[in-house]
Amino acid sequence: DPENVARLLRSLSRCVATEASASTIGADVARADGQGAINYHTVIDYLKALTRLFIVEDLPAWSPSLRSRGVLRSSVTRHFVDPSLAAAALGAGPDRLLRDPETLGFLFESLVVRDLRVYGQAIGASVSHYRENTGAEADAILQMRPGDWAAVEVKLGQGDIDKGANSLLKVAANVDPARHGHPAFLAVVTGWGYAYRRSDGVFVVPVGTLT
Repeated sequence: DPENVARLLRSLSRCVATEASASTIGADVARADGQGAINYHTVIDYLKALTRLFIVEDLPAWSPSLRSRGVLRSSVTRHFVDPSLAAAALGAGPDRLLRDPETLGFLFESLVVRDLRVYGQAIGASVSHYRENTGAEADAILQMRPGDWAAVEVKLGQGDIDKGANSLLKVAANVDPARHGHPAFLAVVTGWGYAYRRSDGVFVVPVGTLT
């Protein structure tokens, strides 16, 4: 149903860079459009079709061995192949996005994930995400073939760099180094500014210098 697909795409666009479930997405369609929710199984079928068409590309969860007592969250993070597709589905141009920093932040995170996937593919690295119920998280984990790994948090504004760095340090402390080794690096990717290494060892990398 073309109309259902369009409604689903708009819902996915509102849920980009989140762990929204198929049930949540189906219910969101009803709230946003004033029509009935899409059946859970229909949402799953549509998501599979959109994945085959290279429109959406969800980010799987990373499952390392932990020293933490926290419970890992295994849900995928919702992403489009390119965040411009989400912006188009929302009808959001530059002016509108600048007035909605929360949505802009989620789209920026999706943009960074897209770039990490492209650059990671060139070096044989897979990309996933890490979430614990304790609050420790990394928006992206790069897993290299020899077993090395790195963690990345995405923060559009400079004011959230400390928060992102602290989260990454928690992730590094919770992953068992005997099984997975220490991280090759920890980095906070931002929208602008200078690249530098903090005193705690976390790199701050503007997206324009990511390569």
